[in-house]
Amino acid sequence: MRGVVQRVLEAHVKVDGQVVGQIAQGLVVLLGVAEGDTETDLKYLVEKTINLRIFEDDEGKMNRSVIDIGGSILAISQFTLLGDCRKGRRPSFITAAKPEEANAKYEDYVRLVRQQGVTVETGIFRADMKVQLINDGPVTMILDSTKLL
Repeated sequence: MRGVVQRVLEAHVKVDGQVVGQIAQGLVVLLGVAEGDTETDLKYLVEKTINLRIFEDDEGKMNRSVIDIGGSILAISQFTLLGDCRKGRRPSFITAAKPEEANAKYEDYVRLVRQQGVTVETGIFRADMKVQLINDGPVTMILDSTKLL
């Protein structure tokens, strides 16, 4: 499971010209689910996302999490994060989970984050989405459950 986490001042996602999810300060999380991702992968990404200390404290150090600042998360499903671009010119998506599995894991991610008291807005799974954000910093982190030590 992979996540691209961006610290934002605000963000929204539109489908067919209509805003379907919107947050103020917090995180935009682009989430890719791989074939065979487990509950362990899911829990790792949830815990890492909500506890990642990438917001500044009073001394200007990145020492606060989205929970600490009372921020929100805009979670967007994005299978292209599993694209393999090493060969040829067209990405291969053979490691991406099938839509049913990916949607279930994406919904589980959203549910588990909400259970931790964080407000989560979402896009629409498999829709053509337009995501607009103001990246704060910019600060962007890549989380990958396959990189566990």
